[in-house]
Amino acid sequence: MENTYGTRSGPVWRDPRAIALLMAASLTTMANATISPALPGLERLFADDPNAAMLTRLLVPAPSLSVAICAPLAGLAVDRIGRRPLLLAGVILFIVSGCAGLVLPDLPTIFTSRLVLGVAVALIMTAQTALIGDYFTGNDRTALTGLQISARNFGGLVFISLAGWVAAISPRLPFAVYGLAAAFLPLMWRAIVDPPRPAHAGGARPADGSEGQRSWRALLALLVLLQAATNMIFFIMPTQLSFFFEAEGYDGAVMTGAALGVLMLSGGCCALLYPRIQRAVGYAGIFALGYAAMALGFPMLILASTALPALSAAAAIGVGYALVSPSFVALALNLAPPRQRGLAGGILTASVFIGQFCSPLLSTPLIAGYGYAGLFCGSAVLLAVMAAAAVLVGSARRLRGEYRPAKWRMRSCARPNPVDPSARLR
Repeated sequence: MENTYGTRSGPVWRDPRAIALLMAASLTTMANATISPALPGLERLFADDPNAAMLTRLLVPAPSLSVAICAPLAGLAVDRIGRRPLLLAGVILFIVSGCAGLVLPDLPTIFTSRLVLGVAVALIMTAQTALIGDYFTGNDRTALTGLQISARNFGGLVFISLAGWVAAISPRLPFAVYGLAAAFLPLMWRAIVDPPRPAHAGGARPADGSEGQRSWRALLALLVLLQAATNMIFFIMPTQLSFFFEAEGYDGAVMTGAALGVLMLSGGCCALLYPRIQRAVGYAGIFALGYAAMALGFPMLILASTALPALSAAAAIGVGYALVSPSFVALALNLAPPRQRGLAGGILTASVFIGQFCSPLLSTPLIAGYGYAGLFCGSAVLLAVMAAAAVLVGSARRLRGEYRPAKWRMRSCARPNPVDPSARLR
């Protein structure tokens, strides 16, 4: 099938392929949190079930568990079968499994549908990440990774707000919000095509267990660990913020909604500026700025005595997370060979949801032992150390003469050195 969008002029966001991929990105935030406003109503609706309290609370994180398990397998399938069929299959499965709660008779079957929804998200995220690497290079790829975070934030804000409105009518209606993904299918069907499979030829990276192959995999493993840790810290916000506000004497539901709304808005707006900031300061600078902003936000929550400083703290955390998140995708795509972008995207996707899943498991005991002040201050210290490490890495490269002007760096992303994968991080 010929790609009718092979040539393009103008900003990347005008490319139909980019629009289709941003639509896919907006679905990932919808997956978990859309039904959050309906949880109390679902618990009342299925009050006859003795496990209703537990099952309703598991409906939100259930997709994360499936994604964490299935994403690497989905990545292998994306590399072997193709990006387009699995992206489209993932969106269709997303619609069916997401809307299933409208008609399913009990909580156990709804919980099962949520696990299937996680499989759909794994297919969507891995195929989407691989296609960004296949379609775009240099400035366009950097811009699209930033726009991806904006799409997730703005999409999540719209979908979750809509779910909150319809949940007041019926606790089952938020499941219908997943059906909105059907509106994205026509453009995806038309715009997304599989690129030609790269052949093994001279200049390609070695596919055996050579030093170059081990090198990019080791660097990818470091990225995966760092992203898991980043998401584990960031996910303190949606999992613990409502309890913190209640302990501080605020209206927990109202303040949590406002804080998470500010977090998504600030992050979405900041992600629009990501390409310019990245070109100005490089990846080390991006990580330093992002982790520093997050490190500033957590102590501000403790020190806040009114609502405005608390919302400012949420904005700082949202900005910091929006700065570092696109860099993981961009660096992973720069590192991975074209034939293994699906696998790299799958592993990277799994690390996001593993971090989210582990976050409440680790933060809850810390709160019990040291209180919210201990958790937030400890998180701030860890983030400050990560920011300082980024500064040191950037400074060390400058001292070794490895710093390159932004324009050269972007050209190197488009034509990377096939022998030295570490050069792709510069």
